[in-house]
Amino acid sequence: MVLDRLRRIDETRLEVPLNYKAGMRVPGIIYVDSILEKELEVQSVDQVANVATLPGIINVSTAMPDIHTGYGFPIGGVAAFDLKEGIVSPGGVGYDINCGVRLLRSNLSKKDVVPKIRELVEVLYNEIPSGVGSKGKIRLGQDDEKKILVKGAQWAVENGMGDASDIERIESGGRIEGADPTIISNKAYERGRAQQGTLGSGNHFLEIQFVDEIYDEKAANSLGLFMDQITVMIHTGSRGFGHQVCTDFLEVMERAASKYKIELYDKELACAPFNSPETQDYLAAMRAAANYAWANRQCIMHWTREAFMKVLGAAPRTLGMGLIYDVAHNIAKIEEHIVDSKKKKLIVHRKGATRAFPPGHPELPEIYRHLGQPVIIPGDMGRASFVLLGTERAMQETFGSTCHGAGRVMSRHQAIKRAKGRAIWREMEDKGIIVRSAGRGTLAEEMSEAYKDISDVINVVHKAGISRKVARLRPMGVIKG
Repeated sequence: MVLDRLRRIDETRLEVPLNYKAGMRVPGIIYVDSILEKELEVQSVDQVANVATLPGIINVSTAMPDIHTGYGFPIGGVAAFDLKEGIVSPGGVGYDINCGVRLLRSNLSKKDVVPKIRELVEVLYNEIPSGVGSKGKIRLGQDDEKKILVKGAQWAVENGMGDASDIERIESGGRIEGADPTIISNKAYERGRAQQGTLGSGNHFLEIQFVDEIYDEKAANSLGLFMDQITVMIHTGSRGFGHQVCTDFLEVMERAASKYKIELYDKELACAPFNSPETQDYLAAMRAAANYAWANRQCIMHWTREAFMKVLGAAPRTLGMGLIYDVAHNIAKIEEHIVDSKKKKLIVHRKGATRAFPPGHPELPEIYRHLGQPVIIPGDMGRASFVLLGTERAMQETFGSTCHGAGRVMSRHQAIKRAKGRAIWREMEDKGIIVRSAGRGTLAEEMSEAYKDISDVINVVHKAGISRKVARLRPMGVIKG
């Protein structure tokens, strides 16, 4: 069996050795324990090995415990590349550029919301468009859309959707410099124009939760979390805009790989040298899509606050709905890391992986620099989500990265087949979770059995020391795309 060729390093790590596949420049490391090892797909392990063949890769091709098969890179994949010898691959970012998660705290307790949970879910479902091809309440002209691509979440704040204090609680301040609206295709503009402020489809969601366990009281207090507290989690990305940007540049990168004579062990790893014009154009377009996504989550958060005020009849100060943090988990960023005892700038690809920077890191906002980066990990709609913090171990082993979610164990088609004859919404209500979705098919695709148990995933990253547990959040109400 192919997986017999993997070597267990310790209780949380498997090595994909250099001789696993011809052409590997570095080994692979997969963060799984003996429980999650049973769910490993051969194809996703092959993808870890394929990434290890790419030019300029530094140290290791890494995969997180939520690993499953993706386009080119596995979902859960992390790889860093040298800026001189290395490459950039859209497959290492994914179609949903800057798919990410943001978490809101509140002054509310579970008892305050239980009587109103059904009404809250209905209002949020009506106020925040979701589903395939959903269109938002914002109608953008091309000039406005270009401003979003440069300003990101700041654009939303400037247009009355949020507060200036939100910006410091967003990774990269809610915008990456270097976005270039002039290289975006007309088709991408068309797809993005009506989708700003929408959840979209698939595994995207808005979830009303409560804190049901705290593992680190001091850290929880610093983040503003307490037992039975109501929180809201928003999971979405750059929608059709980012998907089109990726589609456009995959074609460019396929030609570039041939032009620069890069040997690809999988055509889905189409790439170009970092310093090539093709890569610089892709990065400028990817940053524009990332900024679009940060604006998107900012708008949705604003309408979420309004919905709570409307249903609960409470003033903003009473609700206290403040942003804890917003993280990206599909992105490539230039960062400084220690390589061979020297600081070096690298381009780090994270595809289904979250930054987990340690206390004291200069890229963290001042309010969290003493703590480490808040890490927000959503589970499936029937179990739980987690708040963690970044660690120094993550910087040493994973280029400051950890997992991003539970990770699928069934394809969407398999999940729909398994759910045949079942009423998933009723099963959720039996657990005390009110759910609304744009279609029954979505609930079948996203049922809990389609995912790994998020607790198993979190236990691996916590035991491995690449992030540390702070709190667990249980769902009460879910709006699914």
